[in-house]
Amino acid sequence: MWLKPEEVLLKNALKLWVTQKSSCYFILQRRRGHGEGGGRLTGRLVGALDAVLDSNARVAPFRILLQVPGSQVYSPIACGELLSGSDVYWAVATGATLEEINQHWDWLEQNLLHTLSVFDNKDDIASFVKGKVKALIAEETSSRLAEQEEEPEKFREALVKFEARFNFPEAEKLVTYYSCCCWKGRVPRQGWLYLSINHLCFYSFFLGKELKLVVPWVDIQKLERTSNVFLTDTIRITTQNKERDFSMFLNLDEVFKIMEQLADVTLRRLLDNEGFDLDPGLQEPSQITKRDLEARAQNEFFRAFFRLPRREKLHAVLDCSLWTPFSRCHTAGRMFASDSYICFASKEAGCCKVILPFREVVSIEKMEDTSLLPNPIIVSVRSKMAFQFIELTDRDSLVESLLARLKQVHADHPVHYDTTRDEDLTSSVFHSTSMCGDHRFGRIEMVSSQNSEEREKEMSPQLHAEALVAGFRRSGSQSPDSRLPREQIKMRLWNDHFVEYGRTVCMFRTEKIRKLVAMGIPESLRGKLWLLFSDAVTDLASHPGYYGNLVEESMGKCCLVTEEIERDLHRSLPEHPAFQNETGIAALRRVLTAYAHRNPRIGYCQSMNILTSLLLLYAEEEEAFWLLVAVCERMLPDYFNHRVIGAQVDQSVFEELIKEQLPELAEHMHDLSALASISLSWFLTLFLSIMPLESAVNVVDCFFYDGIKAIFQLGLAVLEANAEDLCSSKDDSQALMVLSRFLDHIKNEDSPGPPLGSHHAFFSDDQEPCPMTDIADLIRDSYEKFGDQSVAQIEHMRCKHRIRVLQGHEDTTKQNVLRVVIPEVSVLPEDLEELYDLFKLCRPFICVGLTMNINFNYKYKTNFKMHFQKKFQDSSVIIMVSNSVIQPEFY
Repeated sequence: MWLKPEEVLLKNALKLWVTQKSSCYFILQRRRGHGEGGGRLTGRLVGALDAVLDSNARVAPFRILLQVPGSQVYSPIACGELLSGSDVYWAVATGATLEEINQHWDWLEQNLLHTLSVFDNKDDIASFVKGKVKALIAEETSSRLAEQEEEPEKFREALVKFEARFNFPEAEKLVTYYSCCCWKGRVPRQGWLYLSINHLCFYSFFLGKELKLVVPWVDIQKLERTSNVFLTDTIRITTQNKERDFSMFLNLDEVFKIMEQLADVTLRRLLDNEGFDLDPGLQEPSQITKRDLEARAQNEFFRAFFRLPRREKLHAVLDCSLWTPFSRCHTAGRMFASDSYICFASKEAGCCKVILPFREVVSIEKMEDTSLLPNPIIVSVRSKMAFQFIELTDRDSLVESLLARLKQVHADHPVHYDTTRDEDLTSSVFHSTSMCGDHRFGRIEMVSSQNSEEREKEMSPQLHAEALVAGFRRSGSQSPDSRLPREQIKMRLWNDHFVEYGRTVCMFRTEKIRKLVAMGIPESLRGKLWLLFSDAVTDLASHPGYYGNLVEESMGKCCLVTEEIERDLHRSLPEHPAFQNETGIAALRRVLTAYAHRNPRIGYCQSMNILTSLLLLYAEEEEAFWLLVAVCERMLPDYFNHRVIGAQVDQSVFEELIKEQLPELAEHMHDLSALASISLSWFLTLFLSIMPLESAVNVVDCFFYDGIKAIFQLGLAVLEANAEDLCSSKDDSQALMVLSRFLDHIKNEDSPGPPLGSHHAFFSDDQEPCPMTDIADLIRDSYEKFGDQSVAQIEHMRCKHRIRVLQGHEDTTKQNVLRVVIPEVSVLPEDLEELYDLFKLCRPFICVGLTMNINFNYKYKTNFKMHFQKKFQDSSVIIMVSNSVIQPEFY
């Protein structure tokens, strides 16, 4: 991104940078610790310092310097930080990736390099470059405002007032503004609320009194909608020391969503959350707009509702009706069109949901418009099913855009069905004929040359080609008792359902299938249905040979991750015979190592081994890998990383649900965090580590169909079933004992296999026997009593609690900084903490400068030093804290 040219100071910067390429006037440099060469000691030091303490101030890894012949002046044309020192340069642009910086470099070579040679004066060269870049910025800004702001003139007027009233640096971008009241006690102050990339600001001038309020997003600990004695709906902002209430918005829902997004984005960037780089439109703070934030919220809901890959971008949401043959009528709902999917959800919750990957779509056609079928289109899929949508507004442009994306998807991933392996892959239930056609559930493969196929066969490692549990069925280890007829009854029910609702990923998903899932999926269908419900089948089909190549690349390599995996291999479902021999252990090793190689940001985390073991029992090895990808990367977002932020957020959501759904238990147990701590393993392992395997597998069935909602409601059902004992428990350890005994005595009457010895129980033998509970009854109760939570409600609660969790991580960072600094200085800890907080308040200004190379770092830092010299005589304290908060790379 091009930046407004500003002079900044440069000192010892070249020690932190490595020159990648150069010309007569320009030098492209890479920061040590990034890319190649980062493995040396200096690179590791710089990379570590960049990553520790304050990632909001993290520098971009690439930059371009303007070097004028005969001058010692360097001008960074594309860089990501301000460096303090004595040399002067101009910050003109920033680039976060090699591809981005190369685009800037190519533009400079093509447009400026030859032009600069005509100048005789070095000052003229610098002036020309700065003028050209300023023109580029003005062009980009005007076009962006025209495209993304509905009323650009009013927005510009508000921007002028915002800048005049709060005197922020130029880089502090205003996102949007609203008229509202800020309550001061019982007195409302009418004024204007300004929401910028780093701050929430309020301005009021009433009866000669001026009120200015500035709250950095990084200081907000709680953001909620509440009410007071005067108004029924307000927005409450809670910081460490104060609460502020805002009300009388024209559209309070819109304001609150924008606030949530800004607080979430700021805190995620502050901690460099692993998933944040998947929002490229929000990577550069100065480019964030209100429309970007609204689109982000809509995309997050869309992906969560249909549990789609996090890369999916929503393009259109349209009201329409879909013909549902099982009800013989059109069902009102909404169509969602994204990069690779067409989805439908009925307006009546649970009535009908459909997911159509473009890979499965054969054609999209317009039908004749009639009074009975207004604006209809037909979407045909490979399984010989056809989906009729009607009442679509702007049908022509919709079909045109859908066809364009369909063509692109098929061009990127041409497919054909390899039916030669169908009989080995699925049971006969997937081959039955029906109104949906005679499509067989086959493996979709990429079209490739015969030579490449043969080469893949030669190179591919020996992978386990069937689910591990299948071997035990053949060996006769199944229970011969009355449970097998129950399994056959389930198979008939599922077969009837496939006939009426479809059998592929494009099936109609209704309340009926949810009831079948709650009863427990038949073992012979379990792995295949997990693939369909999670849409891992699409990833599997889109990446032929990918897993085999990962296994080849990763096996045999030794590192910290592989050592951790080896330690946990024999702790993974040790009670199951499949993992008491080398076949199961080897397959588990390959899947975990391959995933760590695929996603080094996650690598390997404990509990992944338990989950993967279960996947291998019911799915082929390659299928288990893609199921693990679906769980780690979209179904349990941010669970499996070094901060486990996702799990902590869901624990906070679970606490709130306990207060809402089980108020008597919440009132008795004053500290619900103890219950949340006990239940952490429920979420991380989907009850596999705390419940007998034959019972927990039914929980996993519900999880793959309903997502995290199934775990929340089952957790509530467990607590309700033990509410009386929990209320009478004297301490946390006794509560833990109550829950552990209950969960260990959950049976599965319908399991076709023999009961496995449990390794979860740790209570003493002298306790009275615990009554057995059937898992089917527990799951049914969870749906009946606690199944009313919608995806939208859960996502809203997640967003609210994520702010608190991320703020907690920031507080931990603060304590770590103080712990390092306190032994080095002779200052009272409370004074040093105050100094840190004051520098933190200034950090949003300075961090934007660090990102954009604007010359106010030195000015603000100097002003802070002068202000605090009166209180702290030792200037080294000021420098140390300011460096640790503002410029960790120099600390």
